[in-house]
Amino acid sequence: MEHAIYLVTLVGTALIVAAAFSSLIAFRFGAPLLLLFLCIGLATGVDGLGIEFDNARLAYFAGSLALAIILFDSGFGTPLNALKQAAGPALSLATIGVILTTGIFSVAASYFLKLSWLESSLLGAAVASTDAAAVFFLLRAGEIHLRERVRSTLEVESGTNDPIAIFLTIT
Repeated sequence: MEHAIYLVTLVGTALIVAAAFSSLIAFRFGAPLLLLFLCIGLATGVDGLGIEFDNARLAYFAGSLALAIILFDSGFGTPLNALKQAAGPALSLATIGVILTTGIFSVAASYFLKLSWLESSLLGAAVASTDAAAVFFLLRAGEIHLRERVRSTLEVESGTNDPIAIFLTIT
């Protein structure tokens, strides 16, 4: 049993080192960092190295903590004048846009995948929100040249649509 702690430490350290190197690779080649993290997760999961993980509470806590850190970092890095400039369009997109996307995707999922309305609504709510981490990475590290108003609107919208999507998912 005492060797298990060494194995956990070794695997945890290897994952952190892999994540650090993957961020270097992502910045070097312009690949989305989330895609590399997803590949690392798949390689080390049950189908890869065979590491089993079934602690839902820990996964929920880690995911919530990561989301809070990502949103705090992006909000802290967004200038106040950009927030003022983009608040109206961004909040419209974050509320009405997410609700409409959820509805359209739910209808499509119900029709094409033959899911019940409850299942298709849950799927629609889960995919309706744009990923804040991906948007911030692409805008800041991806060297994408956009007008400042469009950039600000995308940043504010991707950071504020998560609460609407979470509300739709849990209701």
